[in-house]
Amino acid sequence: MAGSEKHYIMPRAEFDKPVKLAIVMSPYYKDIADNMLAGAVAEIEACGGTYEVVEVPGALEIPTAIGIAERMSNFDGYVALGCVIRGETTHYETVCNDSSRAIQLLGLQGLCIGNGILTVENRKQAEVRADPADQNKGGGAAAAALHLIALSRKWGAQRKGVGFVPDAEEYKLAGERKDTPTA
Repeated sequence: MAGSEKHYIMPRAEFDKPVKLAIVMSPYYKDIADNMLAGAVAEIEACGGTYEVVEVPGALEIPTAIGIAERMSNFDGYVALGCVIRGETTHYETVCNDSSRAIQLLGLQGLCIGNGILTVENRKQAEVRADPADQNKGGGAAAAALHLIALSRKWGAQRKGVGFVPDAEEYKLAGERKDTPTA
């Protein structure tokens, strides 16, 4: 039985400089979302990070909000939180597949995202996966985002301030030579 298996959990990510995350959450099932949010916040705070919570109507809007935040704000990473419970129509498959695919595409573009959108058969499964005293996939999604941020900082160039938005002096215009001074 899957519930009795032991899984390896990586040590908590550590940072020399503060991290700032956006938690993008759909409170469609508010009690489930609130429990997952508590787990995500606890994980972010445990590593000294800060966060901002953004609510959107449903799971399909989560990747769009993350994309907007990436273009218009200054976050190191993102935590996607929501819950999709199977119903009587094929809408479940659309929401699950499209939200997951969009988050994956954003990740492949370099965004550090922890995907905590639950896709479950029934409410009981969602409650178990959101329980702060049990699995809490919100905390797991935050941990995933934090590990990706740590990895990108390890491999990325040093940036000033919080986030990875370059300072003005880091931009090069087309036609400028990188290391050759102009007369």
